[in-house]
Amino acid sequence: MAKNSLKSNINNQKVTDNIVAKLWNLCNILRDDGVTYNEYVTELTFLLFLKMLAETGQEHRLPEKYRWNELDNRDGLDQLKFYRQLFLDLGNEDLVIDPVILSIFSDSQTKLRKPTNLKALTDAIDKLDWFSLREEIDESDKKVASVDSSDTFGELYEGLLEKNAADKKSGAGQYFTPRSLIHCIIRLVKPQAGEVIQDPAAGTGGFLVAADHYIKKHTNNLFKLNPKQAFFQHHEAYRGLELVPDTHRLCLMNLLLHGIESGVNSGDSLTKDGKALGKADVILTNPPFGTKKGGGRPTRDDFSITAETSNKQLAFVEHIYRALKTNGRAAVVLPDNVLFEDNTGRKLRQELMNLCDLHTILRLPTGIFYAQGVKTNVLFFTRGKSDRNNTKAVWVYDMRANTNTFGKTRQLTLADFAEFESAFGEDPYGKSPRIDQGEEGRFRSFTREQISDRNDNLDIAWLRDTSNDPEDEMTEPEEIATAIATHLKNALGEIGGLMEELEK
Repeated sequence: MAKNSLKSNINNQKVTDNIVAKLWNLCNILRDDGVTYNEYVTELTFLLFLKMLAETGQEHRLPEKYRWNELDNRDGLDQLKFYRQLFLDLGNEDLVIDPVILSIFSDSQTKLRKPTNLKALTDAIDKLDWFSLREEIDESDKKVASVDSSDTFGELYEGLLEKNAADKKSGAGQYFTPRSLIHCIIRLVKPQAGEVIQDPAAGTGGFLVAADHYIKKHTNNLFKLNPKQAFFQHHEAYRGLELVPDTHRLCLMNLLLHGIESGVNSGDSLTKDGKALGKADVILTNPPFGTKKGGGRPTRDDFSITAETSNKQLAFVEHIYRALKTNGRAAVVLPDNVLFEDNTGRKLRQELMNLCDLHTILRLPTGIFYAQGVKTNVLFFTRGKSDRNNTKAVWVYDMRANTNTFGKTRQLTLADFAEFESAFGEDPYGKSPRIDQGEEGRFRSFTREQISDRNDNLDIAWLRDTSNDPEDEMTEPEEIATAIATHLKNALGEIGGLMEELEK
């Protein structure tokens, strides 16, 4: 059984990777039609989404006149006019009942202008090896009961999103967390069936998709659950918000193709939208870096620490610990400045450590995100039963010093997290037995008193880093310019925060 499962997974991945590569090549057609890097993946995924609904037997969600064959069988200007009308009608609540389809197509439109390019895309998508993909799904279903066909088509869609995020010109990396990092976090936090799982900065939905996959894997694709429990997993377990409209559409398509019906809404978690998300058992997120657009501040009446700051990361942390249920657990990707920023930052960290058990910090390697200049961490914490003194000690794992250089030529993989996962332990609340590895090791414990002596600065490093900074190896002008722009953006954000503090 295990060998059959592994062989099926490998073959399935090969077919998926092959189709992803072919889909990515179709982007050349879109570039020829004047579609920008920020638009072409969204444009391509609309067509891919319509085709996948046909391949997965979900076309009943669409009006009959707007299904794949109706589009594919047309030619020339007639096809382009039909496609443009499709966007208008699928976003019209008087014509479409399905709320997810409405959300995906609401206020959307195609950027294609040449009928020949649309036909080239639909023909190319139709010629992809869908038969082999279905064949692999059917074969896997015979051998492994827990395989869900939606996962395979969903992985194909995820592959395209990942390809786009790796392309620096697209700018999509800021919305896409490396999947190896997501899977590491999921394995440690261990989301369970019946838990409400939230991502207040959902991006393309990677955390929610991975949590769903983990739960399905441990419940035999939900067959171990009773009907009421299974309904909850499909329709109520996952909640989130995404601010950027096009990214929100990608997220909804991604969730639907993975069989997740519960919603990620379009909205801002730093407004009343975030408060409306309600309480969660698990929060997994990678909030956007930088300051709130236009220097705006959160408009939450339940924020006490960050109400007057435009620093989005600080405000997101306050949202997260306020949204956690008692004993709820969180894993959050955050830049270094959250760990050391003074004034509002220090007050926030003090409240976080009072209300929650901040048990683990993972110092991530540089070069794993689109913005090279951003150094990041993962904070793991649990909401306490009381409001005082929940953090007794913080364990810090340094995966940054003296590690491999990650970037375009060497991608971060799940295997890179193996030592950290072993040190973290099996307990999702960070209570497994742990060993302080001392000044020469990567994993150390710092008491709350020691942290207080550091003015609550959690940017803790003890290893002398002799490795090269990834930026030292940059040769492409685009990469160098992006790194410079990122450093300037971070510096301006810190200056803005300092000015806010001085004005108080």
